[in-house]
Amino acid sequence: MDKSEAYRPPVLLDGLKTDLNRREREIFSACATFSDSGVRRNPITDAEAGYRMAFSLDADRILHSRAYTRYIDKTQVFYLIPNDHITHRVLHVQLVSKIARTIGRFLRLNEDLIEAISLGHDIGHTPFGHEGERYLSALCQKAGIGYFMHNIQSIQFLDFVERKGRGWNLCLQTLDGILCHDGEIHNRILAPNPDKDFADFEKEIAAKKTDPDYLLIPMTMEGCVVRMADTIAYIGRDLEDAIRLGILRRSDIPSAIVRRLGNTNGTIVYRLVTDVIHNSHGKRSIAFSPEISDALKTLKDFNLERIYTNPKSKVHSETIRQLFARLFETRLEELETNQRDSDIFSGFLADMSESYIAGHTPPEIVRDYIAGMTDRYFLHQFPERLRPAAPL
Repeated sequence: MDKSEAYRPPVLLDGLKTDLNRREREIFSACATFSDSGVRRNPITDAEAGYRMAFSLDADRILHSRAYTRYIDKTQVFYLIPNDHITHRVLHVQLVSKIARTIGRFLRLNEDLIEAISLGHDIGHTPFGHEGERYLSALCQKAGIGYFMHNIQSIQFLDFVERKGRGWNLCLQTLDGILCHDGEIHNRILAPNPDKDFADFEKEIAAKKTDPDYLLIPMTMEGCVVRMADTIAYIGRDLEDAIRLGILRRSDIPSAIVRRLGNTNGTIVYRLVTDVIHNSHGKRSIAFSPEISDALKTLKDFNLERIYTNPKSKVHSETIRQLFARLFETRLEELETNQRDSDIFSGFLADMSESYIAGHTPPEIVRDYIAGMTDRYFLHQFPERLRPAAPL
């Protein structure tokens, strides 16, 4: 079916879209991002966009991507744990979306843009979370293709890998929020840097690839909200998971943190969200109060020491590191020697666009191949005798 035969929604829906765009001007804050300001690399016609507004369309495209589906079996913090109540990446993403949209609603920002950024922000994560990210980054550097960072990889998937290399043609504001989402960085106040275009966006990606410490600032208030919400979503939830697994006790949480933030995830989230709304309302920045910011930084440091670098959480680290190296080197050799029976050909590159294949070196293709895997799929690339065994 050619474009002229494509389904057109009823004319009524076009009018409703116009009404929604007008309503945004009436109810949104002056510093919000309006849906009709969305900018794409490849402009789309009204017929292609249909009656969905720009950032709502982006959220739908991300939600229906294959990469989003794979969130379901990607590590958040703890892996190979036989406990169905431990947070996986898919839940974290949903929590970020809910928390960020709540903040955005009270600040009268664009919740569609917030949702799109939230849903896509971790799509570039490797199997086995930040640990896997470090292992893949070392391999990428050794192969001469720069550092691997999951925020850049999220853009890589959404722009160049999804839809067999055609990408989703998302708005700059959505992609920028995803690129700049890093919740590991501690900010008390975050003000957007709105003067960006796609050329600036590409320069930031190039700079970040060569210098992981290169500072990225979102171009929208909505992007700033998601960055803060990323921290709010994981900080207390990781505590609860660690307590559930016996890695620490609730009574271990320092009293200085408990006084300001509480000692349960629910209380921590509520106090952080409340503080952000109170300190950001009517302003052109997203901010915590100094007291809450200090308590949050202390909690981050506590989690780093007692959870993320705790030897109890790293039982299989060396095995996983070796498997990353083995898989990268094996698939790279198979790609370079044209071994067509390899999974990288029969699975990842099957029906991939010529533009993707021509535009990426073999190490970059292997990077994309591994980064997209779920934990389970990654482990199943190896015979059972090489896989780390989960405790019973």
